[in-house]
Amino acid sequence: MHPPHLNMLIVDDSMIIRNRIARLVAGPTLPHIQIAGLASNGEMAVRLARESRPRLITMDLTMPQMDGEACIEQIVGFLPETRILVVSALADKSTALRAIKKGASGFLHKPFTDEELLESLLELID
Repeated sequence: MHPPHLNMLIVDDSMIIRNRIARLVAGPTLPHIQIAGLASNGEMAVRLARESRPRLITMDLTMPQMDGEACIEQIVGFLPETRILVVSALADKSTALRAIKKGASGFLHKPFTDEELLESLLELID
């Protein structure tokens, strides 16, 4: 039995990071995850999340138009079941704790290795 397909939204203001995460997710390690969309800022992320109702989101914190924390809060408001992995260069504990208080499920520091990203995503969907 294969697990059902999970929709995933990738949110980061860096195109390089968005493409890198998308490429990793499309690889053989996570065959049951499908990319529902890529967003370059918080407002776009909220709009795409409403449309595609992803089960999984990778979320940058420092973005134009709406930062990741505000974005997490909004999305968790209408998708309480969605697991959000914060992927951020902000490495201090208080930032991570704030994001998790707002509803994020995990935190991954940039720069990250492919293995770290895959492991973090697998943990969230377990």
